[in-house]
This record gives sequence, structure tokens and C-alpha cells, in this order.
Amino acid sequence: MRLGGSRRSTNVEDYRNRPAGRTGMKFGLGTIVILVIGYFLGVNPLTMLGLMNNMQGAAPNTEAAPDGAPTDASSDLVRAVLGETEDTWGAIFQQGGAQYTPPTLALFRDGIRSACGNASSASGPFYCPGDQKIYIDLGFYDDLAQQFQAPGDFAQAYVLAHEVGHHVQNLLGTLEKVQTAQQRLSEEQRNQLQVRVELQADCYAGIWANHADKTRGILEPGDIDEGLKAASAVGDDTIQRRMQGHVVPESFTHGSAEQRMHWFTRGLQGGELSSCDTFSSGS
Repeated sequence: MRLGGSRRSTNVEDYRNRPAGRTGMKFGLGTIVILVIGYFLGVNPLTMLGLMNNMQGAAPNTEAAPDGAPTDASSDLVRAVLGETEDTWGAIFQQGGAQYTPPTLALFRDGIRSACGNASSASGPFYCPGDQKIYIDLGFYDDLAQQFQAPGDFAQAYVLAHEVGHHVQNLLGTLEKVQTAQQRLSEEQRNQLQVRVELQADCYAGIWANHADKTRGILEPGDIDEGLKAASAVGDDTIQRRMQGHVVPESFTHGSAEQRMHWFTRGLQGGELSSCDTFSSGS
């Protein structure tokens, strides 16, 4: 990616140097299934299907925000990508007569307390609508490259752009509508609706790449392949097949590898919000 001239976002809070005990962390994900789900790159299923139901009573994040944005090399990529998403979505919202309020990116190590509850590194990157923050342990990118065999700077950018896509859904009211609808559905139906949420976030990540490249020429040869490989690597079927040897489609919460690649590509090629109506599409 060509990010040398990209504006680095200052909407970043760095909790990585906090002692682990200061997070008040006691996160007991008891099964390998939940641990694997945590790596699917979308909204944390505990956030969407459980913690969000109690959001009105959830305790806010009581950790004091650190001063300033991090400046180390390991965070430079995410600050640059976040800045690109801010510029892109700011312009898109402005064209639609609205104002884009960017999310805050919270970097942490091991565990952290969010407005949606406690989270650990095993949760993977996630977006919390309660405080409009994206949470990520940068060590996840090592797992993405080594365990998921999806290395590269654009693969990392795709992860963050997907989470920003959830923030866009929150601003547009999509997440609230989905939460309300899920309360009336069976578990399988909730999962199916959740898949549509995740695929739309993939599509929004494609929209970002489309606009950022047209405006500022950020893409290099091979970048899109990296993004597609990452999308495929975190498909529900790919992970289930690797972890348990078989696929259970009714348990999908994020979509198959083919679906995730399809919707990322659709957003990339279409470049418009209208290209991303996953809820009306059967694919």
C-alpha cells in the first residue's frame, strides 16, 4: 500500500502499556468454538448477540484514556489506514448531506474493558456500538499472517476497514435495527441476519478501498489479492473445516469464504452504498 502521504489519525487510544491488572479483566471463554469465533474479524458475537441486549445497563469504560496517539512503527499502519477511512467516509457522508463522526481506535494488549463488556485478545478485533470504538490487539495481525496464512499490509487494512464498516452501520442505524429484529428470531435466524451484517461490513471495506484509491492512489499491485485472501481465510466454512473437520452452515455468523470475497469485491467495484444491500440479496 502507498500510505507515505496518508494523514495519520489522532483518534487512537493506546492501552498497550497498561498493566494487565488495570483492565479488571476476567474473561472466561470456555470453549474452543467461542475462541475461534472471536477470530472471525467481525463484530464480537458476544457483543451483538448477548452484550448488546444489555447495553442500556452496561457499565461504561472506566479506564482513563491515554494522552495522544501512539507513534511507534507497529501502530503506524493502523493510524494511516484509520486516517484514510476518516477522509473517505467523511467525503461520502458529506455528499449525502450528513456529517461523519469517526470512531476511536483502542489498541490494547491481553485484555480491556469496553462499554460492551470485557474483552481479551482471543476476541479478535471488534467494534462496540456503546462507545463507538474499535478494539484491536495488534498481535492479531501476527495470527492473521501465520495461522490464517493471510499476510500483507492490505490484509491488515481490510481488517480495520471491516470494523469501520460496522461503525458506518451504527451511524446509519443498521445495527440498532438488526438488534431489534434478532430479539424476535430463533438462533439460526439470528445467525443468518448476523451474516448479512458482516457481509455488509465487508462490502463497506471494499467501498473504502475504491474511494481511497481513486482519490489518493493507495493501492499497489497485489493489494486486492491480499484482501481477498484475508476475506477467504476468515470465512466461517474455512475456519470450521480447519478446526473441526466439517462445516455447519446453520451456525455461520460471518459468512462463507466465497460470500466474504464476493461482497468485498462488490463494494470495491461498485463504490456505492447501494451496492451493499446484503439484506435483500440471496448471495
